[in-house]
Amino acid sequence: MSLIPKKGTVYVVDDDEAVRDSLQWLLEGKDYRVRCFDSAETFLSRYDPREVACLIVDIRMGGMTGLELQDRLVERKSPLPIVFITGHGDVPMAVNTMKKGALDFIQKPFDEPELVGLVERMLDHAREAFADYQQAVCREALLSKLTSREAQVLERIVAGRLNKQIADDLGISIKTVEAHRANIMEKLNANTVADLLKIALGQNAPKG
Repeated sequence: MSLIPKKGTVYVVDDDEAVRDSLQWLLEGKDYRVRCFDSAETFLSRYDPREVACLIVDIRMGGMTGLELQDRLVERKSPLPIVFITGHGDVPMAVNTMKKGALDFIQKPFDEPELVGLVERMLDHAREAFADYQQAVCREALLSKLTSREAQVLERIVAGRLNKQIADDLGISIKTVEAHRANIMEKLNANTVADLLKIALGQNAPKG
């Protein structure tokens, strides 16, 4: 059981202590768990991708900027929803961040109800994104147990090929294909071919 409040965690990354303090005070008052960082570098070293969380980050900071932090998170395939804090002159830049997947941006000074509503939407988005992310991580962990030959067999099972066709494709006996199939089923904890397809295809698995 998690000790993190149901509402989730809000990460605040800003090199301005007054901004960090005001956001922490506001959001903790609304029952969110808030973790503040004075630089993008510190945040990256402490960030736990297993938490249902969202990120509020200043677009301009000394050292790594908010934009560079977004790029790093995109590279890591992080599901973390991001909202940027902007000054008046940063709006075109903020629009560009949304094309890269940022959820929104807020301008200083903050409008309290707008900010709280935005955090709630981000955390709703995070819950969905994190569920998909965790499913993908579990799937990759299962698939990584397969040998390269087993992966080749699985690829052909997914393509709908029969054992004899797989044997011909790979230049091995039908008995060897059957042994590989049994190993694949065991390693992926699959009881049926339908289970196997769901794991192999992830979110693209056919329904029903």
